[in-house]
Amino acid sequence: MIDVHCHLENEDYDKDRDSVIEDCKKELRGLVTSCAHPKDFDLTMKLVEKYKNFVFCTCSIHPIYVKEITTEQKNDFFSLLRENKDKITGIGETGLDYYWTKEKEWREKQKQLFREHISLARELNKPLVIHARESYEDCIEILEQERAERVDLHMFGGRTLLERVLSNQWCISMNAIVLKSKNHKKIVRDIPLDRIMLETDAPWLDPDGGRNTPLAIKTVAQKIAEIKKLSYDEVWKICGQNAIDFLNLPITL
Repeated sequence: MIDVHCHLENEDYDKDRDSVIEDCKKELRGLVTSCAHPKDFDLTMKLVEKYKNFVFCTCSIHPIYVKEITTEQKNDFFSLLRENKDKITGIGETGLDYYWTKEKEWREKQKQLFREHISLARELNKPLVIHARESYEDCIEILEQERAERVDLHMFGGRTLLERVLSNQWCISMNAIVLKSKNHKKIVRDIPLDRIMLETDAPWLDPDGGRNTPLAIKTVAQKIAEIKKLSYDEVWKICGQNAIDFLNLPITL
């Protein structure tokens, strides 16, 4: 009932963003949009204000933007997040992306930026939402080194590291990738339901191949129920409560 990771600021919604959100209000209890670039912050804040207690946000600089964000821009953005901390639900998506970033020098800069985000989350007492692409081992290692506690591993695919995720009391959020990926199906099978949250990463990863919306968490919940041999209602309710607890949302079921 809560999509913990979507991108409402994306240009794919420019023509009908409000109607998409209104449709979601009919069936869901909340949306958490991920502001992953400073340029999207103003729009994100407007959505949080306009749809108070329905649209929430996490904010950070996505690791793929490490090459284009200057130190001054990063510092200014972090200051902005501090000033608006009461309007922000979490820090993320932050982490490491080795799929788009191949150069060792820039991967090291991603690691430094990642550590700075972890420090900011601790300072602001906010949970972390982690992006890890072809970088699972390094992400887990940095999170452990920095003693990160409240962590959601968005669309996590590092199955060989699952024991470390569980021992650290971290969560994962899963989207429609679980419909096709055997690896992600096994992760869902092997992790307790009380560590799983529902997400879409909309507008991407639509189950039918078009533009995705947060309503697709219903399809994700159905698949998780099938994999774990549970009822849809149980998955729907528990994953929703997990999101409320993890993100400290002002929502009651």
